[in-house]
Amino acid sequence: MKLYLFTLIPILSMSLSASPSLYEHKLISIDGESTSLSDHKGKVILMVNVASRCGFTRQYKGLEELYKQYKDQGLVVCGFPCNQFGGQEPGSESEILSFCSSKFGVTFPMYSKIEVNGPNRHPLYEAIIGEKGPLKGNIKWNFGKILIGKDGQPIERFGSMTSPSSKKLIKAIEEAIES
Repeated sequence: MKLYLFTLIPILSMSLSASPSLYEHKLISIDGESTSLSDHKGKVILMVNVASRCGFTRQYKGLEELYKQYKDQGLVVCGFPCNQFGGQEPGSESEILSFCSSKFGVTFPMYSKIEVNGPNRHPLYEAIIGEKGPLKGNIKWNFGKILIGKDGQPIERFGSMTSPSSKKLIKAIEEAIES
């Protein structure tokens, strides 16, 4: 009996110290509501750190097209405004939302402005790309993309240069939807 308990103790302590699921991290929607990714549980999630005054800002159009094309199959694009790269997202949440909807017709979920790198990195990003995350390494620039599977596990990262219409990105999304 003692041997059994000693075997069980490490297992119990590992599960007690396990970090929260990606779905449990607290977020604020771009219109100020408390939320999390739990609304998207069971879907493929494409997280994107976005900015309104960047050379890649035109990717909003492609992201919206991706969202419309695949949302009925289980894809959700999630936009996370970030002002860490060249100060290219200086606006308030209401200004960002107005810009995205009027210029690009964005209908996918958008969240409040966060930091994706450094000591104030949002816990959601820390869980994915931080020191203990499965896709370690800082985000390099605006419009970095992280693909999350239906099981809530990070699959792959794509940089700013990867267009929303990239065959590589679309293939990864389709494979994640099918799995």
